[in-house]
Amino acid sequence: MKKRAVICLLAGVLAAASLSGCGSFDGSDVVVTVDDKEITADLANFLARYTQAQYETYYAGYLGDDMWNSEGSSDGESYEDTVKDSVLESLENMYLMEAHMGDYDIALTEEEENSIKEAAKQFDENNGLEEKEKVSGNTDTVERILELMTIQKKVQDAVMAGADTEVSDEEAAQKKMQYVTFSFTTTDEEGNSSEMTDEEKAELKTQAEEFAAGAAGASDFSAYASQQGYEAVEGTFDSESTGYPEELVAEMDKLEEGGTTGVVESTGGYYVARVTSLFDREATDTKKTEIVQERQQKLLDDTISEWRDDAKIDVNNRVWDKVDFNKLSVTMKQDETDPYADEVQTDDQAEETE
Repeated sequence: MKKRAVICLLAGVLAAASLSGCGSFDGSDVVVTVDDKEITADLANFLARYTQAQYETYYAGYLGDDMWNSEGSSDGESYEDTVKDSVLESLENMYLMEAHMGDYDIALTEEEENSIKEAAKQFDENNGLEEKEKVSGNTDTVERILELMTIQKKVQDAVMAGADTEVSDEEAAQKKMQYVTFSFTTTDEEGNSSEMTDEEKAELKTQAEEFAAGAAGASDFSAYASQQGYEAVEGTFDSESTGYPEELVAEMDKLEEGGTTGVVESTGGYYVARVTSLFDREATDTKKTEIVQERQQKLLDDTISEWRDDAKIDVNNRVWDKVDFNKLSVTMKQDETDPYADEVQTDDQAEETE
């Protein structure tokens, strides 16, 4: 039978969760070695159950009760295996970050160490012995996971700080447009949607062409759209924008300020649009931030990839396979009276709470 535990999250930057594990392995068993460092089953199980709790709490409603057996990747791997692979890689990366923290003159402060001990103590006090055994939630394990999470955050920040943060207006420039959509999807009075027939699409195209002809000579695109019973939507874009149909972006990118497209067809409908500005300050600044964030993430990914290439990582699948998401359900529960209290609930307690 599938046992059930309900968990709530520790508060603050050093967040971790109280989780329920299956206890089918010795906590000191080695799941993976990273160079000369051994990662035990206790650590791997605790992080796995924490991650499982997040998925079961927030995604089970979309993925169903049998979510862990559903397909989780394009190669047919189960959702459970996909998530477990991610958990193990995260844990391996944490150990690599710890190994390289000295490269960035990083160390845990006394305040951070005290916060870790306090969080682990709170976890220990709010959970019963049986529940903590299921979650591999002994104090040493909780402290170690929180320590690794803290180091991970500090190393990530240090690595990303090395990214180039200079972005020119030209590189990030965003244009502004207004557009009207003639959608191929219709909705009836009961809220049911359906695709137009070819005949209906032909009629719709005629309407779009009539609108485009009038809009081309209108001084105010939005006002003209309103007069014709349509709504003009504002947006910003550049030649690489993916938030709009590529056909529309390609046509808009050809125009000067004030230029209006003809009817642009995409898979979802027809569009008629006008470029209202070749440079939008606010959108450009937002794009600059996005570019910097992309650079930072790429630098972090590349750095970790280099560390992984240089490291010797060995996984003991015999032990790791014993962490089974199908034999134990784990979710998170936030105590409304004390949002910072951790609690693991057994089957009966969970049923009463829910």
